[in-house]
Amino acid sequence: MSTMVSPRAGTSTDLASQATAVDHGGKTLHLTLEVWRQKNREAEGKFVEYDAPNISTDMSFLEMLDVVNEALAMKGEDPIAFDHDCREGICGSCGVVINGAAHGPRQRTTACQLHMRSFKDGDTLKIEPWRAAAFPVVRDLMVDRSAFDRIIASGGYVSVRTGNAPDGNAIPIAKDNADLAMDAAACIGCGACVAACPNASAMLFTSAKVAHLNLLPQGKPERSRRVVNMVEKQDHEGFGSCSNHAECEAACPKGISILNISRLNRDYIKASLFGTKKP
Repeated sequence: MSTMVSPRAGTSTDLASQATAVDHGGKTLHLTLEVWRQKNREAEGKFVEYDAPNISTDMSFLEMLDVVNEALAMKGEDPIAFDHDCREGICGSCGVVINGAAHGPRQRTTACQLHMRSFKDGDTLKIEPWRAAAFPVVRDLMVDRSAFDRIIASGGYVSVRTGNAPDGNAIPIAKDNADLAMDAAACIGCGACVAACPNASAMLFTSAKVAHLNLLPQGKPERSRRVVNMVEKQDHEGFGSCSNHAECEAACPKGISILNISRLNRDYIKASLFGTKKP
C-alpha cells in the first residue's frame, strides 16, 4: 500500500503560486483546506489551514491532495500523509473524514472516487482522520487499522483444506443465502463504519465478515466458534458497543446493511448458550 507522506505542522500556508489544476476542460475551484496534522501517534496534532486554488472539478479528492502535496514539496514542506492504493473504491485504504462525513458528502462513494465537482467554489473543507481509540493516528490522515486484521485472524476464514476450486453448482446454495453472503462480502474494511459510529463500534465490519461465511455451507462447521472469537477479539481491540444508531450503514461506501448486525447478535447468543468449546 502506498502513502503520500506529509506538511510540516505550522501556520497557514498559501499555495496559490504553486498549485495548478490538471486541465480537463472543466471548471476550477478555489478552496480552503483545514487539514489535521500530526507528526506521529505520540505527538499533539492540530488543524493547519492551506489555500488551494485552481482545483479542477474533474479531479478526484485524492488527486486534489496530490496537487496540494506537489506544491508543498516544491516549497520544501512535508506533504500531507494519507493512505491510498487502488484509487478505484475497492481496497478500502483511503479513509478520511471530510466536513464531518466519512468519505465525504456522497453516499456509497469512497474518498478516492469522490470528485471535486461535489464541492462549490470558495468552500472550506475540514479534513481529518478516522477518530477511534482502536484506530490510533500514525501520521496526519493515516491511522493504524490493523485491529481489523486481527479480528479477521481470530475467525474470519474457513480453516479446513478445500482442495481445488469445485464446480460452481457442486454445492447447492439457496439463492437468497448466496445473495446475502455476496452483499456482506462487499465490505472493503475501510473503517468508515467505525468513524461514523458515535461509539466507534466495529459491529458492521465484524458482522459482514461473519455473515458472508456463516451464510454459506462452507462456513457452517465453524459458525459458533467464529462468531464468538471475532466478537471477543473486537471487544478486546477497544471498539465500542453497537447502540443501533445506524450511522455505520449510512456511511458505508458499499451499502452494507445493519441486518448483518442482527444476524451476528442472533448467532452470538446461540453460540454463547449452545456453542462449541474454543480450542
